[in-house]
Amino acid sequence: MTPTPSNPAPSNTAPSNPALADLIAALPKAELHVHHVGSASPATVARLAARHEGSSPVPADPALLTEYFTFTDFAHFIEVYLSVVDLIRTPEDVATLTYDVGADLARQNVRYAELTVTPYTSVVRGIAPEAFCEAIEDARHRVARDHGTQLRWIFDVPGESGLPAADATLAIALGQQPAGLIGFGLGGPEVGVPRPQFAPHFAAARAAGLRSVPHAGETTGPQTIWDALEHLGAERIGHGIAAAQDEALMAHLAEHQIALEVCPTSNLCTGAVASLAEHPLPQLVAAGVPVTIASDDPPMFSTTLLQEYEVAADLLQLDAAGVTELVRQSVRFSFQSDAEKAALLAEIDAVRG
Repeated sequence: MTPTPSNPAPSNTAPSNPALADLIAALPKAELHVHHVGSASPATVARLAARHEGSSPVPADPALLTEYFTFTDFAHFIEVYLSVVDLIRTPEDVATLTYDVGADLARQNVRYAELTVTPYTSVVRGIAPEAFCEAIEDARHRVARDHGTQLRWIFDVPGESGLPAADATLAIALGQQPAGLIGFGLGGPEVGVPRPQFAPHFAAARAAGLRSVPHAGETTGPQTIWDALEHLGAERIGHGIAAAQDEALMAHLAEHQIALEVCPTSNLCTGAVASLAEHPLPQLVAAGVPVTIASDDPPMFSTTLLQEYEVAADLLQLDAAGVTELVRQSVRFSFQSDAEKAALLAEIDAVRG
């Protein structure tokens, strides 16, 4: 497939239905696939770039970031992403980023979010594990206090850094055990990063009570998803859109109720799909595969969680009831307690009347 250069232009996004957009904005939501650094707003990125001006290619002018966040393919996206990661150099940077991300989510009426956090990339840049975890926990508490949004962490292995990164991420997770930590993940490039090699790390994380949430089947085929299920004990799959290429895999996901975290605009921007019209979301839903809608790295892809629900509603031809059910599905497949899920579902029902 020829990658689609650049972020989606307005013509590639779903036509806005004002009433549906208003409903999406009003509904309390859970966001299950959103990256910590990748969620930094242009204002936050520019502020961090200004702190470290002269030592980073990232523009310190928010107006220039749209062009900077224009990707030719997935490899270029990773390159740009890591340049933003390099701006996170002190515990103060970590706290600034985390609080701003939580506040941005709250403005979209996100009540609960599971942020994919990659401590390894900060620790190798000189931030002590203890200081990193203290910074995200401090921000988590402030976000809850100021905005009423609950943040939880999925500590993520950057696959491009291999087994040393997996060793370090597991050691940080089990050694620090921040109160908000609920899951263990695997991100970054899939090509050349076989999932089975991380099986011991995921086994140890699961034994410690963490949930398994690896990325798989975003830029590779169905076998990566099978490997994540078999070797990593995946309970949800990050992206997973390649499942649409394998009838047996879709049947397995449907039977075992293993949800995919689908991020349509991200898939377009990185070239995982050639156009939104070709996105396999409708095929996955038609096969009974549970899906949740998420935003991945929203400012980098010029999107929001609200817009992703509009895109999904267009792809799936959903009315207000259908969109509400999609929002409810993210709550059901979250790792909240049953009581917390029930409370958030009741809030959704109150909005819908």
